[in-house]
Amino acid sequence: MNEAVALVGLAGRVDAIVIGASAGGVDALMTLLPELSADLSLPIFIVVHVPRDRPSLLPEIFAQKCALPVCEAQDKEPVRPGRVYFAPPDYHLLIDEGPQLALSSDELVNYSRPSIDVLFESAADVYGPRLLGIILTGANDDGTEGLAAVGEAGGVTIVQQPHSAQVKQMVISALNRNPTSHVLDLEGIAAVLRTLDQGVTV
Repeated sequence: MNEAVALVGLAGRVDAIVIGASAGGVDALMTLLPELSADLSLPIFIVVHVPRDRPSLLPEIFAQKCALPVCEAQDKEPVRPGRVYFAPPDYHLLIDEGPQLALSSDELVNYSRPSIDVLFESAADVYGPRLLGIILTGANDDGTEGLAAVGEAGGVTIVQQPHSAQVKQMVISALNRNPTSHVLDLEGIAAVLRTLDQGVTV
């Protein structure tokens, strides 16, 4: 929890959150997303690796658990504050200037579409140092370079503590590439998220 406390003192205001997860990610998000306050004015963009050949149930599942509106991202949709956006199956989710959402059917990245790297890199371009990037449990290396892009843009980076991850490969890869990231278990990440609606800089 000390890492979470330390985050409160970091300079710069967070204007958006990006989260990436793969295997075990739904369970992790079940711990985190219900912690978001209905007063939170930040948009949250999420990529979870899901089967590309069928509709995702994630928006419906999490809409019942969250105080914030939850939806599947739509192409060219303006970003709205206080909303949780899930990338749809078989489309990369990007953030464009505006900011607005963009969907792409470009090639798979790290064997994935949607790709965490694609979301994080595009969000870092738009939000720069005002972005919070979080990598959760997963079984491949997607998100490693995207988290690096967030850090290089001056944003805050958090990686789930490997011992608390259902599947460790994604978080270990992210930490190897981004060793200065804050390392927190799910309780610690939830504590950080709870501060964001209080005007606390992280």
